[in-house]
Amino acid sequence: MICLIESKAGAKKISEMLETLGGYIKVAVDIRRGVLAGGGIMHADCEAVLLKSGSKQVDVWGADWYPKEEKVECHSLINIRPRQNNRSMEIQDSKIRAEVERVVRGLLG
Repeated sequence: MICLIESKAGAKKISEMLETLGGYIKVAVDIRRGVLAGGGIMHADCEAVLLKSGSKQVDVWGADWYPKEEKVECHSLINIRPRQNNRSMEIQDSKIRAEVERVVRGLLG
């Protein structure tokens, strides 16, 4: 189940998002709006939910949230963006990576 998270998620929402993959949640994060979509099989599924809700592609980045470890990994196919100077699945810009982590921890942590 993909959930659009605009404010701090409760245990029930996190549990719903964990149903898809078990130990972690794939998320797409809009760093401009400070929201995320999580719970899909692919980051692109989550990205589609954000785009439908008004996000712009340039602001959306993919990551994974591991709730037991409270760890964020900024690694996703949707992060490959040569025109935004990101040629890797990993978010290479430390400021963008820090913003993704801040939003994920703030909404899911």
